[in-house]
Amino acid sequence: MTTLLFILEILGSLGVFLYGMKVMSEGIQRTAGDGMRKIMAKMTHNRFTAILTGLLITSLVQSSSATTVMVVSFVNAGLLTLIESIGVIMGANLGTTMTAWIIAMIGKFSLSDVAIPIIGIGLPLFFVGKNRWKSFGEVLIGFGLLFYGLFLLKDSVPDINSMLSSADVAVQDQAKGIQSFISNFSGNGYPSILTFLIIGILLTLVVQSSSAAMAITVTMAIQGWIGFEESAAIVLGENIGTTVTAWLASIGTSISAKRAARAHFLFNVLGVLWMLILFYPFSDLVLWLGLHLPKSLRGESPSADIGFKLAIFHSLFNFANILLMVGFVPQLARLVTSWVKESPQGGAPLHRLRFISRGLVNIGELNIPEAENSTRDLAGITREMFSGYLEVFKNPAADLGDEVKRLKALEDEADVLTHDITEYLVRISGAEISQENARSVTRMLRIVSELEEISDAIYRLIQITQRKYVKERTFADEATESVLIFAAKVIEVIDLYSEVLTTGATEAQLQKACKLEDETDKLRKQFNKQAMKRMVETENSVKTEMLTIDMNNQFELIANYGLNVVQSAYYLVKHDEVPGGKKRRTSSI
Repeated sequence: MTTLLFILEILGSLGVFLYGMKVMSEGIQRTAGDGMRKIMAKMTHNRFTAILTGLLITSLVQSSSATTVMVVSFVNAGLLTLIESIGVIMGANLGTTMTAWIIAMIGKFSLSDVAIPIIGIGLPLFFVGKNRWKSFGEVLIGFGLLFYGLFLLKDSVPDINSMLSSADVAVQDQAKGIQSFISNFSGNGYPSILTFLIIGILLTLVVQSSSAAMAITVTMAIQGWIGFEESAAIVLGENIGTTVTAWLASIGTSISAKRAARAHFLFNVLGVLWMLILFYPFSDLVLWLGLHLPKSLRGESPSADIGFKLAIFHSLFNFANILLMVGFVPQLARLVTSWVKESPQGGAPLHRLRFISRGLVNIGELNIPEAENSTRDLAGITREMFSGYLEVFKNPAADLGDEVKRLKALEDEADVLTHDITEYLVRISGAEISQENARSVTRMLRIVSELEEISDAIYRLIQITQRKYVKERTFADEATESVLIFAAKVIEVIDLYSEVLTTGATEAQLQKACKLEDETDKLRKQFNKQAMKRMVETENSVKTEMLTIDMNNQFELIANYGLNVVQSAYYLVKHDEVPGGKKRRTSSI
């Protein structure tokens, strides 16, 4: 029962630490999520600034896994290139070393004394504050829980030396048993180092957090359970184990996102390989540096400051790895590119929402780029469908059955993608996001809805054209010309909303959209009037001209929906309220 209680105390302490880290990380991301996204998008064009960006973000959120998952998401959304992502990953590896320093300080300074007051400051902000102040309160609560969890972890793991000097013989025997067990794996040179490295990998895989694994490792070292060399080897294993999170996050993502995850894996593995070669000289260097720690950080015995020695080891290793690898980023990118090759795809490409940030699923501010990217994919489908419709219309003599099937598949794909994006945006809106981002989600939902209407209207055009060929209706030359003129105007609308979804709408583009919609309205009236005139002049052309009128009506509907897309995109940029959309016409003429 005593052993079970011991295990539960450790798990409970670790749980408080992990929960605190989660709360703090999410609070920071809610407070500065949009800013973090902009920083990552703007400060990563240079590999050195990318490293700095990864360092700063990981130091803030206290999780390299969160940063790397974020990186995979941004690469998938097209906000980061592969080379830029590698720089951020390098910086994230260095930023995560802050955890070891924090844990080491727990052993020297009673940070637990301020943990509860910090939670006390954050609690009123969390319950009374709004928007960013509420998120800031969440940051303080998480910060306090993190440190309190570390204190509990240290307190739940008994000191080996204290156990050996205990008056209780049973306690002494337990300590000797622990020492004997560890010694069976220690002192055998590289085989021992590799053994503890594997333990580090497995530990990180089990707890799914390199920070939590580091907390356990440093605590065990401080309490005398394991020595410096064994601890350092475990730390190296944790550097490999943490890459699994990004690897899992890349499942089902774009090729670029998969390459970013593989780059993270290669960077860490290559770093561990050269460190294994230089392990003992490097360890001697760290131990020498440990002897020159400031007096305020020095312990009474050489083993007392092992936490700081491990922090030095972790930081120095990652810093040295960056210095060695930063000049080979392009080569690393080429290596993962050859590793993860483009898969040949037959038929139409699949435009699906490929990625949902698993580790950050409730952080709407950081998930919005993926929805934006998929919305542009949806706009691309409408453009492809309309081009396909024109191909079918212009080639009445050709057997275009396969083309019609392809266009039907695209329409189905648009429906699925619309469902995916809508569900994704609803999930985002379910998170605690800022009012600004809540309005953005609402506008994006409207844009997606309008694009789905456009895809439906285009498919109705395809059906009308197909009916024309099945019934062997022959359009008059004037009618054919009017369809092509109207279609050219619709293409202008589609090109315009595709552009604004990529670059953001300007006042000039909004005015252009309004002008195009007015022009399509006039064209509909003009060409429908001409069709009615042809009906009167040629009685047998009634059914044929009705097809022409149906096409004209669908053309103008697409223009109406397109205007609504541009309006929503414009007010998405301006952060103003979106006016009501263009009233849809229900008449067939």
